[in-house]
Amino acid sequence: MGMTGKITLGVVVGVVVLGAVSTNSGDDGNGGDSGGDKATSASADRKPGGDKDSAQGGEVAEKKAAFAGDGDFQVGSDIKPGTYRTSGNTDHMCYWERAKDASGELDALLANDNVSGTSYVTVEAGDKIFRSSGCSDWEAVDPKAKGSPGAKMAGDGGMFKVGTDIAPGTYRSAGNSDDMCYWERSKDAEHSLDSIIANNNVSGNAVVTISSSDAYFKTSGCEDWKKTG
Repeated sequence: MGMTGKITLGVVVGVVVLGAVSTNSGDDGNGGDSGGDKATSASADRKPGGDKDSAQGGEVAEKKAAFAGDGDFQVGSDIKPGTYRTSGNTDHMCYWERAKDASGELDALLANDNVSGTSYVTVEAGDKIFRSSGCSDWEAVDPKAKGSPGAKMAGDGGMFKVGTDIAPGTYRSAGNSDDMCYWERSKDAEHSLDSIIANNNVSGNAVVTISSSDAYFKTSGCEDWKKTG
């Protein structure tokens, strides 16, 4: 399979279905990281956008890259299991993939995504390969890191860590069209179906309450979100 621009397995924009590319599940190992029908969070049709996370701006600038944004990495030797973050990506040119072997076959895929903006990914100890193409460098996420959570998000901002990048609460995104706005509440950054707490494709106004127990909030193709309560 090619890499940059690779289509991730998932649902077509505008359709929320019960299906997922990823078959793995589990806890968000090192503290990292879509009601109704569920859609996979690993979908190239979703467009995580780029917004500077209010909580980690200064922190991120001081961190050294854990590994490059291009390459195949063997888990356990090239990179350690854990949660990683890439930001500042544009136009879906960043592609990542967790795989259970190095065959390159469809059955080897555990999870994948095309990314604009920010993405968090948890690499599990049982993973064998992590592939990354066209992404900004990946940095390790400190599960104990603190921040000053913001009260608004760019509608194409990608993934936001709850309690660090954004504060829990009720958010509103107004004026969305053609069901191109997708939001997802997630309990971890594994990008499996089991990771999804709730999700939706929206036209018009969208209102979502993000719980303090949520790990991440993902937004793609939406108008900007503002906290209302």
